[in-house]
Amino acid sequence: MAELPAFNHTSLESIADISNTVRATFHTHKTRSVSYRLIQLRKLYWGLKDNEDALLEACKRDLGKSSFETYLTEVGWCENDIIFMCNNLEKWVKDEAAPDIPLLNKALSPRIRKEPLGCVLIIGAYNFPVQLSLGPFIGAIAAGCTAILKPSENAPAAAAVMEMIIKKSLDQSAYRVVQGAIPGSTALLDQKWDKIFYTGNMNVGKIIAKKAAETLTPVTLELGGRNPAIITKNADARLAARRLLWAKLLNAGQVCVSQNYILVDKEILPAFIAEMKKAMDEFYPQGAKASPDYGRIVNERQFLRLKKMLDESQGKILLGGTMDEKEKFLEPTVIQVDNVTDSLMVDETFGPLIPIYPVNNLDEAIRLANEVHATPLGIYPFGNKQETNRILAETRSGGASVNDGFFHASIPTLAFGGVGESGQGSYRGKASFDCFTHRRSVTTTPGWMESLLNVRYPPYAGKLKQFQRMSNLSPNFDRDGKVERNLATYILTLGGGSFMGAVKRYLFVAILALGVKQYQLRQSRS
Repeated sequence: MAELPAFNHTSLESIADISNTVRATFHTHKTRSVSYRLIQLRKLYWGLKDNEDALLEACKRDLGKSSFETYLTEVGWCENDIIFMCNNLEKWVKDEAAPDIPLLNKALSPRIRKEPLGCVLIIGAYNFPVQLSLGPFIGAIAAGCTAILKPSENAPAAAAVMEMIIKKSLDQSAYRVVQGAIPGSTALLDQKWDKIFYTGNMNVGKIIAKKAAETLTPVTLELGGRNPAIITKNADARLAARRLLWAKLLNAGQVCVSQNYILVDKEILPAFIAEMKKAMDEFYPQGAKASPDYGRIVNERQFLRLKKMLDESQGKILLGGTMDEKEKFLEPTVIQVDNVTDSLMVDETFGPLIPIYPVNNLDEAIRLANEVHATPLGIYPFGNKQETNRILAETRSGGASVNDGFFHASIPTLAFGGVGESGQGSYRGKASFDCFTHRRSVTTTPGWMESLLNVRYPPYAGKLKQFQRMSNLSPNFDRDGKVERNLATYILTLGGGSFMGAVKRYLFVAILALGVKQYQLRQSRS
């Protein structure tokens, strides 16, 4: 068993000085250097690698999480993320040629510079205490920002290990960890930031957004949601049961992106329930409590919250239902409900409670999904292609996994984020770099263009028509919004519809003609 460092709150009096130090370091511009960023990322990688055992033990203590789950969703995830960043960073930081620039303006070399936002605050969450803290932290380093990380105090062992790693591995003038509870977070929010990144619940997200608005500080909010799974009568009951059960029981259900409830067509309901029971027996042959692969609820407060939700439900327990407050154990529990006002439907469960709501058809399922929560973090449709496409077309969500439970959120290089009440902004992979990067538009005006720019200088008499000839675009649609087909333009552009489209088609025709000519020459010689 790895020996872990103690969790100690950062003194409130020191928080302003820590923040000022990190901000001052950004203004030295040393974090803008790509080589500096890469060195910090590589050192962090080895810090994680050398302390894998401590991180595995910490997540075991905080959440009862198995070593496999911790490596899969926390340690290995972050290590791979760092390597991905290091392999791509030099490519990402290069200036981009600006798209869709008129020919006249190309002489000004319009381009997009990638610049760090500045000094950022990252507030992590307890359910995946390493990944949800270090994931955005890695993105901030890659982007060239300085950063303060505030891990969740509800996972104190993991928070302490991360602080130890960052202290030993990184430049302490640029990257710091602040530990604490609400007073510490409040003191941090009183400082000036160039970006705040928060992962957690909607209520705290509102507080952070309101505080950030006072200084017009941009925020990324990764929140939760009452995410629906929808199982149509044409779904594969076995696959749906296995995949959704895994999604809901990973980390004992403490996953913001897992389904909060399942809308099941009544025609397939008996088969689905039977497959749920089979899958439960297969995953935990000795029962969930005896399984080394099943976690625990993070603390007593969350345990009692879940117990209260289950006690107040008017639904019928179909599977599970046992609990042990001393161990903070809550058995995977399937409950059939019949009202959207049920206690298991009105709030995010964030635990191993699985409400099932029978529906008559897909119309009802879509209506209920939009009624319960119009902008969840994820949605999980199971059915044939026509049905799942319709579900995607008639709902909204931060992301979606068709015929699976949150697979989209398990791809480390796929942008992840919410919409509406489930959050704003995204990260992971390149999106993590973009999250902390300002795309600065830049032009350089050469001296020889002065005569062309004369139109912009006063006096303006007689210049309007000249400017219109230089800049006005002609619509290809009439007053009813219908596209007009100009036969001459169509013929001249070979149907390309634009100057560049015509160029491409003329080149294609020329290459094709050349190939035909060469073929004919070869044939004539043979």
